[in-house]
Amino acid sequence: MMNEVFDFIINSRKAFIKLIDDLTIEELNKIPDGYNNNIIWNFGHIVVSTQTLCYVRTGVLQDAASVKFNEYYKKDTKPTYTVTEEEVAELKAIALESIEKIKEDYANGKFSSITPFTTATYGVQMNSIEEILITTIGHDNVHQGYAWALKKLV
Repeated sequence: MMNEVFDFIINSRKAFIKLIDDLTIEELNKIPDGYNNNIIWNFGHIVVSTQTLCYVRTGVLQDAASVKFNEYYKKDTKPTYTVTEEEVAELKAIALESIEKIKEDYANGKFSSITPFTTATYGVQMNSIEEILITTIGHDNVHQGYAWALKKLV
């Protein structure tokens, strides 16, 4: 079951990357009138969120500071600078590599305990790494949906 969850996350992220690949750096950075973020922020947000939830909520990491780009894309942030082509490329790589690493760490039993928490997005309590990973699918797709909507405005 969990292999299918990991496969779905990877395939979903590949679709999000395809959306990004079809846009210019200017389009990725554009914040349309009436919005407070852009397409690349939505992508960066899913990249840092899953890592933070998996590693910090299970106590593998003490805080999210070691998650690359977390300070720019974590919850309640918004774009404050123009993202470069290099950063986009790095985010795309981390989007897939981080899931492969989480899959490996999951298989090795690294996520044995979790501090239960309620998600801001869905208001549902997470009690296990499996629940976090399944919720990742929904969270990723919410932000991919925002990106598709923003694409029509850039």
